[in-house]
Formats: sequence, C-alpha cells, structure tokens
Amino acid sequence: MTGFILSIILTVIPFWMVMNGTASHAAILGTVLVTAVVQILVHLVCFLHMNTSSEERWNLTAFIFTAIIIAIVVVGSIWIMWNLNYNMMLH
Repeated sequence: MTGFILSIILTVIPFWMVMNGTASHAAILGTVLVTAVVQILVHLVCFLHMNTSSEERWNLTAFIFTAIIIAIVVVGSIWIMWNLNYNMMLH
C-alpha cells in the first residue's frame, strides 16, 4: 500500500505543477525528472521487490543485465543514426 500511495503522490506533484503553470519551465522540468527517477525507484522496490537480499540477488542481476543490454541498443542506434546523418550530408 505504501508503494501505491507514493506512486500517486509522485504522479500528482508534477501533474499539478504543469497544469498550474506558475513555476518556471526549468523548475517544472527539474521536478518532473526528479519525481520520475524517484518513481522508478519506488516501483522497483515496492512492486518488483528489487533489493539486495540473498533471495532476490538473481532478479537484481537479471535486471541489471537487461538495463545494460537496453543501454547498448539505444546508444548504438543513436550512434548509427548520427553517423548516417553525417554521411548523408552534402560536403
């Protein structure tokens, strides 16, 4: 129940800031990014039960491996698209 309440709070705060519009764009962007990272951590701990206990060690290892593979695919794709853009430009 704690994770659910934290998720709702971490969703309402940036939503309210964007809909209210009284803060600067930089403050809104910073708040959205910070609450997004905190919400990811809340989901990992409260819903996916990712922790460093010995019972959950393999789940944590699989999650880290998956994150590394996703990072390699995303960075590699961006790198390839950047080089294609550079090579297609007229020199």
